[in-house]
Amino acid sequence: QVQLVESGGGLVQPGGSLRLSCTASGSIFRINAMGWYRQAPGMERELVAAIISGGSTYYADSVKGRFTISRDNAKNTAYLQMNGLKPEETAVYYCNANVVTIGMPSDMTYWGEGTLVTVSS
Repeated sequence: QVQLVESGGGLVQPGGSLRLSCTASGSIFRINAMGWYRQAPGMERELVAAIISGGSTYYADSVKGRFTISRDNAKNTAYLQMNGLKPEETAVYYCNANVVTIGMPSDMTYWGEGTLVTVSS
């Protein structure tokens, strides 16, 4: 199995920055893609950013130019650098990974437990 552990959440003032980390561990053969989602109270979970094994990235329109996703393949870790945070971006941020595990013929998607980001003065 695969475990995803997020870190880096916390309280930040509007306009501030945070860097989230997500590390995957377990019986990993290959990580195809990693992504960050967020879910605000009463809202659906939404994709914020994603990065595939080749390095291509995707960003939601609302975060383009402010958020940067990156990945350290050697450490099975993805990062989300968030700048210019807004109060409406207060949410639980979840890490997601599409992984091929050792001995399995196909990939599966795994989720972390989430890390809370609060943007408030």
